[in-house]
Amino acid sequence: MATVDTARRARRARAGTTAALLAAAMTAALAAGCTTGGDGPSDDGRGPDRKPTGTGSPQPRATGPSTLAVKIDNARRARPHTGLNAADVVYVEQVEGGLSRLMAVYATRLPDIVGPVRSARESDLELLRQFDGPTLAFSGAQRKLLPLIDEAPLRAEPPGRTPGAWFRGVGRPAPHNLFLRPGALVPAAAGPAALTTGFRYGAAPAGGTEVASRTVTYPSARFTFTWSESWDRWLVSMDGEAAATTDAGRVAPATVVVQYVKLRRSDYFDVLGNNTPFTETVGSGRAEVLRDGKAHDARWKRATAAGGTEFTTNDGTPVNFADGQVWVVFAKA
Repeated sequence: MATVDTARRARRARAGTTAALLAAAMTAALAAGCTTGGDGPSDDGRGPDRKPTGTGSPQPRATGPSTLAVKIDNARRARPHTGLNAADVVYVEQVEGGLSRLMAVYATRLPDIVGPVRSARESDLELLRQFDGPTLAFSGAQRKLLPLIDEAPLRAEPPGRTPGAWFRGVGRPAPHNLFLRPGALVPAAAGPAALTTGFRYGAAPAGGTEVASRTVTYPSARFTFTWSESWDRWLVSMDGEAAATTDAGRVAPATVVVQYVKLRRSDYFDVLGNNTPFTETVGSGRAEVLRDGKAHDARWKRATAAGGTEFTTNDGTPVNFADGQVWVVFAKA
């Protein structure tokens, strides 16, 4: 077993070195093309972003590290992403018109740049309740959602609230060009203790079925996770194209969770009249955990919004995730 683990670590090291070299030029180009400021058009589900100045008292600046959650644009024109591979957890949610949006959560390390950043949704507020006072970075939100954001137990950070945190990149059209400097919002990475998700890491559960790939589809989006022996990871493809970042190469999480949830209508619509689905992350249901080239049937349970999500086998045994990045894809039950 030690020989196998050593070989896997060596393969990961070689793959990581190659990816870093290939990505370095892309990162330099992005940084060189930065512009400061700029309030170009963006999408909050209706049209231009509304910056959440809020209806209550201004939220205080954090005095210490906190978990950072960033809403990531996932339209085709928003790719490739920047800073995504540094996230500890990446959530995938369905939005208007059957499209997808990502939420990247950072606790153990912070990238220099993250983006492109996009607008918040009502579902995000329930999802983030499992973290202790997180910082939410987002490009804006619908006007009637702003009071809910201000009342949520988090620190809201839209553009304009913190000088120097945001910039518009060149080479892609607005609204797909808004980027964040995480270090301007939080002084340092919060550390692994801030990941109060309920996730467990360790040895793989017994059993499981060997799988080459899994695909999750939304009405207007598709995600495929393909197991790679050489990477010892799941390679991500989006809408039929390999997912890569500008700063760290291919997107390749160690664990992928397909979490089957209820989607219900919310009170929000986009400019075309499409309803914004609300993703219910409190409750229980079926899940599939992908790790080490196998798929494991599981159950998920989150009893309260303030609690984390537990994953167990059908007989109640906790399901451990592999060390490394976790993707949680919310699929309709």
